[in-house]
Amino acid sequence: MISIRSGTVDDVPLLKTLIEDLATFERLSIVITEERLRQDGFGARPKFRVLIAEIDGRPAGYALFFDCYSSFQGHGIFLEDLFVRPQFRGKSVGRALLARVARMAEEAEGFGVMFNVLDWNDGAIEFYRKIGATFFDDWKTVCLKQKALHDLASEA
Repeated sequence: MISIRSGTVDDVPLLKTLIEDLATFERLSIVITEERLRQDGFGARPKFRVLIAEIDGRPAGYALFFDCYSSFQGHGIFLEDLFVRPQFRGKSVGRALLARVARMAEEAEGFGVMFNVLDWNDGAIEFYRKIGATFFDDWKTVCLKQKALHDLASEA
């Protein structure tokens, strides 16, 4: 049976491990530290929330998300990470996590849940299509970071 609970500061080492597992799957590197996760997620002004899914007391996956705002639609939730460990896939863990985030968006009278999916992640794309998610193929995700961020910020 799947149980879903809110993450706590005591979950930071587990959360870091799950993020590392996701980064390996997505072929990305990470720089986040446990201390930064502790500060950003569980400090005086949390910047994200996290749900932990467990099956028989074993960590099966997580969802990391935060509030966002659309000038066209109002408040929503941005789902940064939705990850299920390989040995727990096919057991509806991802669906249960996403359903809980969707309920939280509705309870907050939000417009919806926004998220990104890598274009090569066919399994996730198929899952999102099956649940009726809208794909914005004409939009591109853009990030200003590192040197470009620094260079532009120095103009202010």
